[in-house]
Amino acid sequence: MAHATKRIGILTSGGDCPGLNAVIRGAVKTAERHGYDVVGFIKGYEGLVDPVTYIPLNGKNTAGILTQGGTILGSTNKGRFAATVGVQHRLELDPVLMAGVQATYEQLGLNGLICVGGDGSLAVAQQFHEYGLPVVGVPKTIDNDLSATAFTFGFDSAVACATDALDRLHTTAASHERVLVLEVMGRHAGWIGLYSGIAGGGDVILIPEIPWTFENVCSKILERDQQGKKFTLVVVAEGAELPDGELVTAERRQDNRQTRLGGIGNVVAYEIEKRIGRETRVCVLGHLQRGGGPTTFDRVLATQFGSHAVRLVIEGKFGEMVCYQPPSIMSVPILAAVNKLSRVDANSSAVQAARALGISFGDTADLAGPFGINKPAVAEVEEAVIETLASLGTDVPLAAVEPMPVEWEAAAAYADAAMW
Repeated sequence: MAHATKRIGILTSGGDCPGLNAVIRGAVKTAERHGYDVVGFIKGYEGLVDPVTYIPLNGKNTAGILTQGGTILGSTNKGRFAATVGVQHRLELDPVLMAGVQATYEQLGLNGLICVGGDGSLAVAQQFHEYGLPVVGVPKTIDNDLSATAFTFGFDSAVACATDALDRLHTTAASHERVLVLEVMGRHAGWIGLYSGIAGGGDVILIPEIPWTFENVCSKILERDQQGKKFTLVVVAEGAELPDGELVTAERRQDNRQTRLGGIGNVVAYEIEKRIGRETRVCVLGHLQRGGGPTTFDRVLATQFGSHAVRLVIEGKFGEMVCYQPPSIMSVPILAAVNKLSRVDANSSAVQAARALGISFGDTADLAGPFGINKPAVAEVEEAVIETLASLGTDVPLAAVEPMPVEWEAAAAYADAAMW
């Protein structure tokens, strides 16, 4: 069947987050200006196959959605298109299901499909690409754990929510001289815990990337007591492993969905009370971090992602994902984004600054200087720099070589963008 009209499909898959509607709006406005119709599939990938469910999208029915949280197309992180179990284990999609998707492409005359989602959803998009279907990806997750992009939209909004919670907890903790534990999301990456902990004045930050002990957490609380600070704010990421390496889970999945994390805040609070007898309370933010409208940063980022995703379709760059490499929006193969989780570097500039401020990560690493740079990492950086200089024929003494934190540029761009 011949289709005279050029048409792009778009769907939102996985957990919801602020900024999804901004992507949809950005894609629709850009597509219309370039002569493309847009259809939005309902409930993510499920809308692609029997029963096929979609709605035409245009400037009229997407007007005013820039500031709205959630997604007008609906979403799901379960069903026939579950593509990951655990952290990175891929499940192959049913060939019959893929044939059904191809039939939908052909019936609607799709020139391309924009898939907005996190690691699991983009793993599905990658399989579409391998099957020969024209698809592009847009990185979405509050966890900020997708490789190849400095930030995903939704992350800044989640950090803003967690920071606001810490601001509120600070006053009640100080009033009652209590220890307050805030459990935040992030799955196996500690980005939300790290950034909100710094922005909200946390005293202890526990994240998956830095091993910690209850003894060190309690030691920090007692240290603050001796300084006359009778309260402590502890931020713990849901994916932070216990000292024995165990993950605290809310439930074990028996289907193809990932294990639901949660509950470590209660474990940490219980151990603090048991070990040092300090009154401790817990606040679990949960899905509050996913709700509400997007921050200014996320509105701008999501809008750019939607617009540039259309550009990739027009240019025929399928199998690519838009990404943010400050200060530019670029694209990389989807496979590069889903092949490896983006996690916090334990020696990043943000972690170094936090240590210099006196924030505890609950660890006892062999650290050098007030900025807490791991000595082995310093040696590795110095050696790499010296080798590079030697290859260029430049002789610089070791004392003049200082390591450059790999996260510096991204962190600086984030700080600038946050002031928009």
